[in-house]
Amino acid sequence: MQIAGFAASRLAALTNAMQGYVERGEVAGVVSLVWRRGEIGYFEPLGLRDEAAQLPMERDTLFRIASMTKPVTSAAIMMLIEEDRLALDTPVSLWLPELAAPRVLRDPNGSLDDTDPVRAPLTVLDLLTHRAGFAYHFTSTGPLAEAYAAAFNGFESNGDNSAWLARIAALPLMFQPGTRWHYGVATDVLGVLIERITAMSLGEFFRTRIFEPLGMRDTAFWVHDTQLARLATAYGIDPNTRRRVVEDHPAASRWASPRRFQSGGGGLVSTAEDYLQFAQLLLGRGRVGGTRLLSNRSVDLMRSNFLSRDQRRLPAFGHVIWAGQGFGLGLSVVDDPAQQLPLGYRSLGSFGWPGAYGTSWFADPVENLIGLMLIQRRSLDPFPMAIDFERRVYDAIDV
Repeated sequence: MQIAGFAASRLAALTNAMQGYVERGEVAGVVSLVWRRGEIGYFEPLGLRDEAAQLPMERDTLFRIASMTKPVTSAAIMMLIEEDRLALDTPVSLWLPELAAPRVLRDPNGSLDDTDPVRAPLTVLDLLTHRAGFAYHFTSTGPLAEAYAAAFNGFESNGDNSAWLARIAALPLMFQPGTRWHYGVATDVLGVLIERITAMSLGEFFRTRIFEPLGMRDTAFWVHDTQLARLATAYGIDPNTRRRVVEDHPAASRWASPRRFQSGGGGLVSTAEDYLQFAQLLLGRGRVGGTRLLSNRSVDLMRSNFLSRDQRRLPAFGHVIWAGQGFGLGLSVVDDPAQQLPLGYRSLGSFGWPGAYGTSWFADPVENLIGLMLIQRRSLDPFPMAIDFERRVYDAIDV
């Protein structure tokens, strides 16, 4: 029997491959979901959400989705643009005066005092495309990396993200705005921008304008007591032993605090079925069923490459990753399938963006397909599981 045009025997190969990662101890568990042509063709929880307690993965297990938050924040910005409350070329200093006159490092690895003035104002587009000059502690080195780590370390917003912005605004930019793609806190800054414009917390804006209309009942910046039992344990990789170690456990989770910094760049918790609704919104050019949240044009812009040819030649994360894909508004977008690195399988126009805990998703408009693979394994080293998942999904397409 075929479901959504997939061959059952080939979906079994997908299950065997995912189970292999569990049996080898590379992950504790995984939830995989594949949607195609209007129906779920594959939805498989494997392994454990908590190894010590031997609790199984379930379809409704909650995951820290990290940077999969970024497309949600980007969509929220596009909603405000449609309401004429800002524009892509608007200087963000109109709402964020803290960023009116940032300084720029002369040497990205050098002293924080050795700077030049900014040559052009920071715009909404700079932030959406990661060309604002911001970084993370793990995408910078030297004094700047230490400063970014300190800005996030133990920070709780208590409902006021402006305190976090003040910390970031005090740091120099790594590059002149608009000149190159560099991964950093730009989408977190967009989160503060949304709060300033709407006079709502980011979580409240997401809940009322995106999550509730889409029926995303389990997606938020913090996990309520009644939901904690469904939260998967998050693991890291010990650099010495290469073994998994517990990084965040539900019993003492940072995500259990409603005072958590509402990070537009990486703070959400969600489930496979919830995030599927958001992915369908973008695949459907702003509409899911009878619910329209964005115009076709807004989503088309999100799914368009904004990087110049020269910017795509520059390495990111130590690799040249922009040969077969560009970067849009919070999403990577495949525009040359034959050049995808590492070897990819997505069709022309496919898009997505992963998270630091190993969570990943993609949407393919050619195949009318969405794939979601959710794990909780933080590591800066490349991990082939998501690529393996995608290959098996595409191999399973039969009609």
